[in-house]
Amino acid sequence: MTEVWAPRARRMRVQRLDADGATLEERELDAGKSGWWSTDLALADGDRYGFLIDDSDQLRPDPRSRRQPDGVHAASAAFDAGAFAWSDGSWSGRELAGGLIYELHLGTFTPEGTLDSAIARLDHLVDLGATHVELLPVNAFNGQWNWGYDGVLWYAVHEGYGGPQAYQRFVDAAHAHGLAVIQDVVYNHLGPSGNYLPEFGPYLRDGERNTWGDSVNLDEPAVRDYIVENALMWLRDFHVDGLRLDAVHALHDEQPVHILQELAERTDALSEQVGRPLTLIAESDLNDPTMILPRDRGGYGLTAQWSDDWHHAVHVALTGETVGYYADFAAKDAVTKVSEGGFFHDGTYSSFRGRAHGAPIPADVPSWRLVTFAQDHDQIGNRAVGDRLSATLSTDRLAVAAVLTLTAPGTPMLFMGEEWGASTPWQFFTSHPEADLGRAVSEGRKAEFARMDWDTDAVPDPQDPETFERSHLVWDELEQPEHARLLALYQELAALRRDRPELTDPDSSRTSVTVRESDGSPQHRIYRIERGALSVLVNLSEAPAEFEIAADGTVLVSTAEIRADAASLVVPPDAAAVVGVL
Repeated sequence: MTEVWAPRARRMRVQRLDADGATLEERELDAGKSGWWSTDLALADGDRYGFLIDDSDQLRPDPRSRRQPDGVHAASAAFDAGAFAWSDGSWSGRELAGGLIYELHLGTFTPEGTLDSAIARLDHLVDLGATHVELLPVNAFNGQWNWGYDGVLWYAVHEGYGGPQAYQRFVDAAHAHGLAVIQDVVYNHLGPSGNYLPEFGPYLRDGERNTWGDSVNLDEPAVRDYIVENALMWLRDFHVDGLRLDAVHALHDEQPVHILQELAERTDALSEQVGRPLTLIAESDLNDPTMILPRDRGGYGLTAQWSDDWHHAVHVALTGETVGYYADFAAKDAVTKVSEGGFFHDGTYSSFRGRAHGAPIPADVPSWRLVTFAQDHDQIGNRAVGDRLSATLSTDRLAVAAVLTLTAPGTPMLFMGEEWGASTPWQFFTSHPEADLGRAVSEGRKAEFARMDWDTDAVPDPQDPETFERSHLVWDELEQPEHARLLALYQELAALRRDRPELTDPDSSRTSVTVRESDGSPQHRIYRIERGALSVLVNLSEAPAEFEIAADGTVLVSTAEIRADAASLVVPPDAAAVVGVL
């Protein structure tokens, strides 16, 4: 059976083609209920096919295509997801609580930029102590390389990464290494090239846009089903353990049951069916605890959400940067609030937004429901030159960032290469084949940073292949002493996080932060972060800092040589230590 939702069509045909694009067979589809068309044509694994709408002779890919072997403008290919011989029958999954997420972009993680080459690096993630690997979007987009957020066929895996079977191999291998897989998915917009969905039906809202493109039409039941079924496809057919939901604040939904709640309900039901935990993580800038509150308390029941506030507070503490949305986070209590309560803006005035923003997280919400990070793809790649912290901070201060990240109350996340202080940037790159579109993206990028008073001459051209090449990790850096030293620290901290229950305690009331000023600048403060029986001592000032400790306190991890006597420790500048009883 071949079927497609196309309520805007007056006539629908399907063509089956050979590998060279020649038509082997053409069938008329019969109109059914609610805009669905169907025919009894059976497609075998690998068969090329596409649809003709009305009397047009322009072949269109299947909106639910599982493969696009020749790109998003060409014919689809049937894919039998059930043909793969999985070896993960004993995989019982991983809860997010107590986890460590490693975020990566397949195209720049390895020189080859494929799923199969990423498999060869899974041992590195295991040695690091990661429990979850999170992939930036892999759905089909136009061009050779892209961040992944310009996808137009959500059910297909980008062929440049290896296609859907390579994706299955990757997940199977990750499970064999004890790693859960989280897939980043984008349901708030479609990319600018190859989006033929509006020709089939009202997938998008007429005349309504968000930051990235036309808004998805969540008033239409079939579109909601398109999203929900896509989510279940990753979790069911590809054995994925969780989804990261991109920019959920851009989902305009006025239905009685929000699409996020619908996704959570269906995911929880599938979790019961497959007998392993399935995770949904929202990216949201709303600071709204509704995302993660249980449904019986009026929430959507998602597993977790990203915490940009934690990032902003720590970024300012490390760098002193206070432009744009960082301005409010120069406050002395910024690290305190995000460590003890989760959100900095919890109903307070946001100078960047020009209004009050956010709401408090109830005290009984487990702290692991916030994903915390000092770096991620957005906070690096959306800077003018895509500079990591390693571009401006010393190795000593990068080591402090490691301590802050891996002793945080939330679920920590690392961005690929962070664990060794990778020197390579991670820049915004595209490969739009259409010259006009590529030019518009490049000019738009410069205009965006001009409004923020950045030097536009320094902004790399997203369309220049060198921008993509510069963004690849250089794995040989691990052989250099300073990079190896930093990696060893991350490994030590990850092991400490596993061994000491204080660091994964979900009760936020057992975290407290005290702050000392040194010279009044936000990047030179001194922090004492209590995590139950452990103390995290952080000195970002320019002079040694003395901390009182219990007589039986022991330095468990330190980033520099610590001077100690019976009742105190002296932590040198740009250094940190974790202290507790053995």
